[in-house]
Amino acid sequence: MLSLLLAVSVGLAVLVCTSLARRFRLAPPALLLLAGVLLGFLPALRAAHLPPEAVLLVFLPVLLYWESFTSSLREIRSNLRVIVLLSTVLVAATAAVAAVAAHALGLPWGPAWVLGAAVAPTDATAVGVLGRSLPRRFATTLRAESLVNDGTALVIYALAVGVTVGEDHVGLANVSGMFVLAYLGGVVIGAAVAFLAVQARKRLDDPFQHNIIALATPLAAYLIAEEVEASGVLAVVVSGLWVSRVSPRLFSAESRQYVGTVMGFLTALANAALFVLVGLEVQSAVRELDTVDLTQALVAVVAVSAAVIGVRFAWMFTSPYVIRLLDRREVQRSRRVGARGRTVMAAAGFRGAVSLAAALAVPHSLEDRDLIVFVTAGVIAVTLLVQAPLMPRIVRWSGLTDDGSAEKERRLAEITAVEEAIDALPALADREELADQLRAQFQQRLALLRGNGSDAGLRADRDVRLAALAHKRDTVVRLRDEGTIDDEVLQQILTGLDFEEVQLRHYTFGDHVDR
Repeated sequence: MLSLLLAVSVGLAVLVCTSLARRFRLAPPALLLLAGVLLGFLPALRAAHLPPEAVLLVFLPVLLYWESFTSSLREIRSNLRVIVLLSTVLVAATAAVAAVAAHALGLPWGPAWVLGAAVAPTDATAVGVLGRSLPRRFATTLRAESLVNDGTALVIYALAVGVTVGEDHVGLANVSGMFVLAYLGGVVIGAAVAFLAVQARKRLDDPFQHNIIALATPLAAYLIAEEVEASGVLAVVVSGLWVSRVSPRLFSAESRQYVGTVMGFLTALANAALFVLVGLEVQSAVRELDTVDLTQALVAVVAVSAAVIGVRFAWMFTSPYVIRLLDRREVQRSRRVGARGRTVMAAAGFRGAVSLAAALAVPHSLEDRDLIVFVTAGVIAVTLLVQAPLMPRIVRWSGLTDDGSAEKERRLAEITAVEEAIDALPALADREELADQLRAQFQQRLALLRGNGSDAGLRADRDVRLAALAHKRDTVVRLRDEGTIDDEVLQQILTGLDFEEVQLRHYTFGDHVDR
């Protein structure tokens, strides 16, 4: 009964919060987190908890897979050095400074390092949602950082927990071996799982089966990697990038559309639900705090939050100058980012569900576990409720705007595709009159793409086509109502009509999309 009530409550919270966020242009994660906190006041939901296994074994792999699948591998390569430094050195520095801050407030070194490792990584889902307004280079860098840095943080976290409970010891060979196994093993396993998944999907025609394998791929990559103590996060990211790269050539259009629709919906829902569940845990952390009083715990939240945010700002305003001293190549000069751009990057270090899952996974035998959970939840709340609402203002202040490179590339691709299709028409059409008709349509489309044609004729043609589609829809619905056709036939026809209508309504005219 509790599970059903929780599912309904989370669903309603997601519906209301996403609607409010769209209407008032607010940050969805912040609203969803607040909704979770408010739900925690309901007595019936106070027993609900977010199992760390649910995040690390179910939510995280699928969300990371789709984030990596929809990321630009070209942009990742272009910014690889920055991404690697952010996801390794910055994570380690953040964990260390947060641990020092926690220890200064009385937390023993072992639990302090566990806390530092938990709050060190940025959250891929929060960054993905809140970074969409940024230029492509900045958004890709932040997304790639958050995709990879979980692996570094979880290695530090596992080492800190192991040392604290007496199962591991700190040594250069031990630490180096853990990192090598985590990263190299994650890459190899992710590539192997992606290869097998691609080979299986190449032999399938059923879009439903494609979707099953698409869902199973990140779960398998994560589970296998974690079983051998490699980085499950990196395995998922590698598999997502690989499948994304080969999908346009190897899979049918129908299967790609089906998988994209289903995965897009599932990840959006899981992402939103996860923030609500994190909010529930934030309130739960307050109720379960018993080793220190609330005032001391809040001071710890402020101190650790300041450490986490401060380290990121310090990194953004020191490491670029070090790189400039060491690398004076012209290509490096062209990629330099000003102080305002670095401020945006620094302010985008949001924490989320992975941090809380790590804190909840701390053994109950570990000293000060309740304080670790409380402070981690508090840091997440600070970054999502304070930093996130400020991001739009910071972006406006920075003057960063979309440079239009993605739109230019899209236009170039469409022009090239139409030009080459025109050239290929004699070989594709078996009748000259058919080739002439298609050539005239393509030439009109090409003129619009180049910006030297009138779209009035195409707009009128589109409006007529939409009206005809509406008439077709009314007709088949009437036939269903009269009993001439059954509901299954109706749905099959409507699927085709709906697809055609979507294509027409999203038809590009000039420099904008008419929606």
